[in-house]
Amino acid sequence: MRIKVSVSEQRLYLLKNTGECLKAYLISTSGFGLGSEPDSHFTPLGRFRIVQKIGHGAPPGTIFRSRQAVGLWEEGQESAEDYVLTRILWLDGMEEGNANTFSRYIYIHGTNQEGRLGTPASHGCIRMANADVIELFDTVELGTEVEIGDVTAAPAGLREFV
Repeated sequence: MRIKVSVSEQRLYLLKNTGECLKAYLISTSGFGLGSEPDSHFTPLGRFRIVQKIGHGAPPGTIFRSRQAVGLWEEGQESAEDYVLTRILWLDGMEEGNANTFSRYIYIHGTNQEGRLGTPASHGCIRMANADVIELFDTVELGTEVEIGDVTAAPAGLREFV
């Protein structure tokens, strides 16, 4: 399997290696923009792979700081803080332009701001609904390739990265 993230659609697509779409998820990329500059809070573009999976078996809403479980957020709990919740899929860049992705701590993770999914609002990571990130976490393996870019609609509803 592989993953494609469409920045323009704010969707993450789980694909078979044949290109068949198994599932589409509503996500949120950076509200600050796109790129790989250090300390920018941008979502990087290009090809990546999942190099660490953190949070297996943790309750939904587990709050992670520095990849350690530190508490539990409950749905409806108000907080201005942007929590990393539930599961972490840590990405590593596979291209010269995004090779710093791992050291920038760019993840696919759950969020306490599910109401903002569908709009660019993260601090660089790919945010997902907590139930969705559990499903994705349980489906993909270490080494799964992830492509972050743009998608345009193709004939017969097929999607191709451009």
